[in-house]
Amino acid sequence: MNHESMQHFSSGPWTLVLAYGVSVIGSLIGLSCMARARSEPTRRAKVLWTALGALAIGGIAIWLMHFIAMLGFDVPGATIKYSAPLTALSALVAVGVVGAGLSLVTLVRFTRMRLLVAGTLAGVGVAGMHYLGMSAIRFKGEISYDPTLVAASVLIAIAAATAAFWFTLVVKTPTARVVAGLVMGVAVTGMHYTGMAAVHVTSDATFPAPQGTAVFDLVFPIFVISGLVVGALLWMLFTSGNDGLGEPAESAG
Repeated sequence: MNHESMQHFSSGPWTLVLAYGVSVIGSLIGLSCMARARSEPTRRAKVLWTALGALAIGGIAIWLMHFIAMLGFDVPGATIKYSAPLTALSALVAVGVVGAGLSLVTLVRFTRMRLLVAGTLAGVGVAGMHYLGMSAIRFKGEISYDPTLVAASVLIAIAAATAAFWFTLVVKTPTARVVAGLVMGVAVTGMHYTGMAAVHVTSDATFPAPQGTAVFDLVFPIFVISGLVVGALLWMLFTSGNDGLGEPAESAG
């Protein structure tokens, strides 16, 4: 069975719309945390806001977006399950790698080279989370990839993540940060669906019945928890003495 037999919107186009919307919201909050980190005078506060930004971008804009989009993934005639440990590991990878990228522009003096490295790390985090998340899939068959489309998906993630960071750090206006969130959403969803276009599945009835968790059972509780996290982050941004969407002061770091 080749990739043309798969479905990426088996639940309807709402999965794409919802996934993109979640990605934009997570990106906006994360980039606002990033701007807040640069405006803070103490290193402890910078680290805190950088970690919160990594949680919003890596955990919500990237990880949650991926699994919302995967609600539409289906192989006709096959039962699909997911490995919960690998799914959890993919979330840690996304948050960790994005956090490393953000720290290069929030905890040290800003330079264009560091911006490029940060964008590259964030883009690799998007791609790494995607393919690690895909490795969690269990069904009676195997998945392979078109290497050209895989490379294209990684380049899309790196380019768009770098552009989003640039908007946030160089063009310091609330409107620019909204644009940055929209661009970051494009980075994540564009990378995801380019990566999915690279997928080839081969069904094999001799494989054992898949063991694991259904994707909805993974996504629903995380979606609820993420809603609480988003609410907490927004509360922190707008009640801690500085509007996270406003223009940050120049960092002393």
